[in-house]
Amino acid sequence: MTPNAASASSGPSRRSFLASTAVATAAVTGGIPLLAACGGSGGGEREGTTSGKAADKLLPTFVASTVARPDLPSKNGSSAGYTGKVDLTALTASVPKKLATGASFKIMSPFWGSPPKADCAYYTALDAAAGTKITWQNQDGNTYGQKLGAVLASSSIPDMVVVPGWELVGKIPNAVTAKFMDLGPYLAGDKVKKYPNLAAIPSDSWRMGIFGGALRGIPMPAASASFIVPYYRKDIFDKKGYSVPKSPDEFLSWAKEATSAKAKVWACGDMSWSAFNIFGVRTSGPLGWNIGSDGKLTYRSEQPEYLEALAWTRKLFDAGVVHPDDKARSGDAGNRFTAGQILVYNNDMSHWYGKTSEQAASNPDFQIEGMDIFGADGGDPTLWAAQPANIWSMIRKGASKATVENALAAADFSAAPYGTKERMLVDYGVEGTHYTVKDGIPVKNDLGNSEVANAWVMLSAPASYLAHPDFPDVARKQVEWQQRMGAFMKKTSTYGMNIVEPTRWANLSSQFEQLEIDYVRGNRKLSDVQAAISTWKSSGGDKLRDWYQQLIDKNGSGN
Repeated sequence: MTPNAASASSGPSRRSFLASTAVATAAVTGGIPLLAACGGSGGGEREGTTSGKAADKLLPTFVASTVARPDLPSKNGSSAGYTGKVDLTALTASVPKKLATGASFKIMSPFWGSPPKADCAYYTALDAAAGTKITWQNQDGNTYGQKLGAVLASSSIPDMVVVPGWELVGKIPNAVTAKFMDLGPYLAGDKVKKYPNLAAIPSDSWRMGIFGGALRGIPMPAASASFIVPYYRKDIFDKKGYSVPKSPDEFLSWAKEATSAKAKVWACGDMSWSAFNIFGVRTSGPLGWNIGSDGKLTYRSEQPEYLEALAWTRKLFDAGVVHPDDKARSGDAGNRFTAGQILVYNNDMSHWYGKTSEQAASNPDFQIEGMDIFGADGGDPTLWAAQPANIWSMIRKGASKATVENALAAADFSAAPYGTKERMLVDYGVEGTHYTVKDGIPVKNDLGNSEVANAWVMLSAPASYLAHPDFPDVARKQVEWQQRMGAFMKKTSTYGMNIVEPTRWANLSSQFEQLEIDYVRGNRKLSDVQAAISTWKSSGGDKLRDWYQQLIDKNGSGN
C-alpha cells in the first residue's frame, strides 16, 4: 500500500519540501511544550519543552503491532520495508469492533490539489467502515498557515485540526497550547490500549506530541533517517558511461562534462538541499542547535560548513551547469528530470516511487536512482537526524466526550498498520470504485487519484514504512538507501524535543531562506550573508542561545 505521491515546487524551499513530504509519505520536523524556568515575557509556561522523566509520565504505553512483519526491519533510523505482495483477499482488521459511534464532528486539514466533494465515495466509505461522521474542512496546503493562524485567533475552531510542524511560527505555537486539549485522560499510560493502532505508534513520536506540558498532538511518525535524496538518471548515466560522483569536486567536474546548452541538457537542478547534507549543515529551526565537541552551543548558520555549502552550490550556478529554469525558480524540476533536461535533482524520498510509477508506461527505459550522499572531502558524510514526528492532529478544548472519542477512533483507524483492511481502505479506497486489482496489485483509477488523497492520512499513521506492491524493488532501494545513509547519522542536542521558542525570537531566522536562494544565484554577496549572521546574533541570536542552553541544562541533551 503506497502513500499518495505529490510533487514539490521547483525552487527548493523548506516549506515546499515539507509540504510535499507530508502529502507523499504522510510525515516530516519541529515542535512545542513547557519549561517555566526558560519562559520569558509573552510566552510564560508555554515556552520551552518537556522531556526526560517528565515527558515519560505523559506518554501512552507502547504496544507493538504484530500484523504484517516487514521484510526489511527498520535499521539506522530507516523506515521499515515491505517488498512482497499482500494477499488482498486475506487482509485482517486491526480493530474488529468499530470504536466510533457515529457522532458528527468537523476536521480542518491542509490539502494539496482540488479537494473532493463532501459526499464523495471515498469519504462515505471511510465513515461507514470507521463508524464516523466527519465533515472535512480542507484548506489549501500552500496557504494553510494563514488559515490556521486566523482560525486559532477566532472563537470558532473545528473539533479536530491538523497542525503541520512547519506552520509553528509566530503566534501559532502559543495558540496551539491555549486552544487544544490535553489528551492524557484518554491516552496516557494503559488508557491508549483502547486504541490499539495508536498504542503501536513509537514512543519517540508520541513524545513529539507534547505541547505546553501536556499530550495534545496525535503524531504522524517519521523516519529519523529522512534525508533529501540526490536523484540521478541511471539510464542516461549508463548510456553515457558516466560514473556517479563521490565528492563535491567530482560532481562539479562531471556536471561540466554532462552539460550541453546546445543540446538543452544541464547537469542538475538547484542542489542547495543536498549541499547542506554533503557539508554536514544542520536543518533550520530547533534542530539547528547543537553542542559541539568544544562544549559550545551553536546554531546552523554559525557552522563554518554553512558558508561552505552555499559556496559550493554557487559554483554550480556560476559554472552554468544548473538548468536556467531552476535558476529562475520556475516550472518543476521533477518534470525537467523525467524529460532528460536535467540528470540530477534533489527531493524527498517519495519521488523515488512517484517518478518510477509516473514514467513506467510512457518511458520504459527511465531509471531513477538515489545517489549516496558523500562528505565534503569525498569521505563519509555527517547527516543529522530528523525529528520522529512533525505533523499532528489535535482536538479543541471544550469538545464533548463523544466528539473526543470519535476523533480518537478516526485517528486510530488512520494509524492502522500495513497489511490490514483499514490501511487498504485509507490508502486505496474502495475496490471497483477507486482501484482495480491486476495480478494481485491494486491500481488506482482516475477517481481514486482524485478522491483518495491527503485527508484521512493526515490524522495519524503507523510507524514509518515503505511498501509499493507494484514496484517492490523501489521500496527495497528506498529502505536500503536510508539504512546506508543512517549509518552516518547524528542527533543534535535538541533531537526528540518538541520546542516552543519565545515569541519575540520566533522569526529571527526567517531572513536566511531567501538570502540563501539569492546568494547561490549570484544575486547577493558573501558579505551580505556574513552580515546577516552578525545581525542575527546581535538582534537576539545570542540571547536565544542562552535560552536554549538553559533548556538543555534542565532537560538534558537529545544526543
